[in-house]
Amino acid sequence: MKKIDKNIVKEYAETIIIAILIALFIRTFLVQAFKIPSGSMKETLLIGDHILVNKFIYGIKIPFLRKTLVPISDPEQGDIVVFIYPIDRSKDFIKRVIAVAGDTIEIKDKKIFINGAYYNEGHGVYTDNLIFPRAIQPRDNFGPVTVPEGALFVMGDNRDQSLDSRFWGFVNLKDVLGKAFIIYWSWDGNNHGPRWGRLGRIID
Repeated sequence: MKKIDKNIVKEYAETIIIAILIALFIRTFLVQAFKIPSGSMKETLLIGDHILVNKFIYGIKIPFLRKTLVPISDPEQGDIVVFIYPIDRSKDFIKRVIAVAGDTIEIKDKKIFINGAYYNEGHGVYTDNLIFPRAIQPRDNFGPVTVPEGALFVMGDNRDQSLDSRFWGFVNLKDVLGKAFIIYWSWDGNNHGPRWGRLGRIID
């Protein structure tokens, strides 16, 4: 048997280690892939969509400590963000930013008002004609509440089928992982095939 050159083994090992370190750096600070597990963002995002999230856009953060080293920008109204779920920090959620710090939000019979003005960004989908009064649950009638400093108010685009800030409160800016920007793959579990038309779609 031919003896393996130790230098070749060393070169391969170094190449693999460098590749792993680069991949970890990209995943930690630049871009991370996520899969959509629920229908709370329909029709913008569907179950089975695989998306890329820009982690750099809101600043460079120290992993685990969630401390921002290099601030760049804060999430804006309309951004679709991935964040650590406040109720169960082992999970990541994705929702749309509806209001930012200082904004006062109120929902009246499913209609959203920001700082007293009717807010209709065109992304919200309502599939249930039933309107719940405030005393029963906050889905259709909520607030008014003012978003505190360092926080966001978020909602799913599938407004009648989304567990969001109406139910569990605000998102801490420190817990925002990044902004969703593109669908790179989509699998239709019901029809057992790819949704070719969604590949490469920019998320807005």
